[in-house]
Amino acid sequence: MLTRASLVIRLHPNDDVVIARAQLVGGTTLIDENVTVTGLVPPGHKVAVRAVAAGQPVKRYNQVIGFASRDIVPGEHVHLHNLQMGALDLDYAFGADVKPTQYVAASATFQGIVRADGRVATRNYLGILSTVNCSATVARGVADAFSRGALADFPNVDGVVALTHGSGCGMDSNGESMQVLRRTLAGYARHPNFAGVLVVGLGCESNQISSLLGAERLQEGPLLRTFTIQDTGGTTKTIAKGVAMIREMLPHANAVARQPVPASQLVIGLQCGGSDGYSGITANPALGAAVDTLVRHGGTAILSETPEVYGAEHLLTRRAVSRAVGEKLVARIRWWEEYTARNNGEMNNNPSPGNKAGGLTTILEKSLGAVAKGGTTNLVAVYEYAEPVNAKGFVFMDTPGYDPVSATGQVAGGANMIVFTTGRGSAYGCAPSPSLKLSTNTPLWVKQEEDIDLNCGEIADGTAGVNEIGGKLFQLILDTASGKKSKSEVHGYGQSEFVPWYLGAVM
Repeated sequence: MLTRASLVIRLHPNDDVVIARAQLVGGTTLIDENVTVTGLVPPGHKVAVRAVAAGQPVKRYNQVIGFASRDIVPGEHVHLHNLQMGALDLDYAFGADVKPTQYVAASATFQGIVRADGRVATRNYLGILSTVNCSATVARGVADAFSRGALADFPNVDGVVALTHGSGCGMDSNGESMQVLRRTLAGYARHPNFAGVLVVGLGCESNQISSLLGAERLQEGPLLRTFTIQDTGGTTKTIAKGVAMIREMLPHANAVARQPVPASQLVIGLQCGGSDGYSGITANPALGAAVDTLVRHGGTAILSETPEVYGAEHLLTRRAVSRAVGEKLVARIRWWEEYTARNNGEMNNNPSPGNKAGGLTTILEKSLGAVAKGGTTNLVAVYEYAEPVNAKGFVFMDTPGYDPVSATGQVAGGANMIVFTTGRGSAYGCAPSPSLKLSTNTPLWVKQEEDIDLNCGEIADGTAGVNEIGGKLFQLILDTASGKKSKSEVHGYGQSEFVPWYLGAVM
């Protein structure tokens, strides 16, 4: 049972606010803070512990999360009605916090699938990629032929999945959006979790198969086949042709066996969606602790969602192994400022309504909690969307904050698992890579346990610590990489969540 002394969470001695563990009503005394609550404060929301004059900064995590839009009194709920964005002068201090990584003497292992060329997979799928929206129905038709028990004779194949999208034509054939689309498709075509891939086009689209293969240096072979609807002669014939090609690939795909491989072969994409006021206290720091462990074992973790590190990027530049790495991150932040401005938006359009209902007020507050997913080790590289990730350690990839688009870029870059924290609830998967979901609070876990793989709410409850939950998560990552199905895989998520980032005009 919560006592009056444990009704709130203080994150730093210098903070102007504390976080409610449960709903607080006016007149409640916060004994540790010597403050009396003046109104209703929902769980996960902020309570002022000292007076803040209008225009003055408000701190959480010992960082500025916004500025008082009017005078704030102790005990008052701090949210949209009295906290707003303002100009920040961030000290990037490139590399100031870089420190040697303490690698473990003997790496942990998982049961992975080693491809003939040495790449390591966590899953074993066959995939159908569409070059254009026009071939999406055919791609799904091929995959559907292998559902409902059709793979019973191939027990080592996790499934046949169609990854389709809404673009590929009506766009500049040599423009930025086409380059990003081709890079994304190529990343999936090369992904170790695919034993083989079909690429299906219409035939007349801007994203020609020959141009895709040439630009991305892909070569056709027994496990990378291409064809078009127009050349084949229509929908029925094209589906039949695709089904025949997948049948040819199945014996090869099935001829695999899992074997022990080091955790250094894991590449984890870090995501948060439906964040709340607990995200930066529970699930994100726990994921950060697991990331630190993974990096010490030689593995790789990809932090992304550039609009959701906005205002907290100085915490990452301080960990950059070189000024060039730090400046590349800042350059992507500046690109986003210009990008949103030319589209008549602003970076503080994020948080979403759900984030705000969960207690997050400004993008600064959301970002400061979001970067906790990246742990504490050095930032070794910065990548553009869907670029192949070839560095070991903690890296950053520039992506939108929209989770399906962001995770699609990470998987294209080589992520063989996604770990996704949520405070409001999420139902998400990301074929061909398994996706683990973590709840930030126990009520969400109780309500939506069928979609959540690990409850981090115990940290806010005071029944477990960040490192304890981080250790459980690291073991869960190893178990899932070894073949244990995540909740999203059990429910069949993963095909509809393939969403390449579309940039530029639709013509």
